[in-house]
Amino acid sequence: MSASITLVVLMAVMYGAGVYVMLEKSLTRILIGFLLVGNATNLLIFIMSGRAGDSPIVDGNNADTVDPVPQVLMLTAIVINFGVTAFILALIYRSWWLSNLGDEGDDVAASEEEDEAMEIDEAGVYHASLESDDDAVRSILDEGADTGDPDDDRGSDGSGSGDHDDRNSDHGTGDEPSERDRDVMR
Repeated sequence: MSASITLVVLMAVMYGAGVYVMLEKSLTRILIGFLLVGNATNLLIFIMSGRAGDSPIVDGNNADTVDPVPQVLMLTAIVINFGVTAFILALIYRSWWLSNLGDEGDDVAASEEEDEAMEIDEAGVYHASLESDDDAVRSILDEGADTGDPDDDRGSDGSGSGDHDDRNSDHGTGDEPSERDRDVMR
């Protein structure tokens, strides 16, 4: 086996430069270093494969054929190098995108919290409108009790001569609505 000294030196320089550049903090430099190390590994496999010869598919003399395993390893290394390069490029893009957002960052939870706060505010407005509806119903019930409304079950004198039970009725106090008043408000 005779390896070219030029290929060995080139492989060593590529490994050295790749490892040196990968030690930086920048993702772009890590990508460049990874590409250098990947290509140096391909050169290493190529150098270790031995001398040139015929392809292993040719029938006949087996003395001049080349071992196909290093060629397959090089193809596998190229595919793995491509996949990891694509992943690092995605990391670089995501890092750039997040750095351009500034203080907001990648805060999806803040958006969800804002939506939840808006729902709570809307619910508060809805409940406030229900309370005003309750007050309106109470005032109508109080007016009906004071004026002797003929639709009122208590009769015109307010004595409770109607059909319902006056024991739970608090029409005169106005502090708490009776059970009947709550049912009407519902």
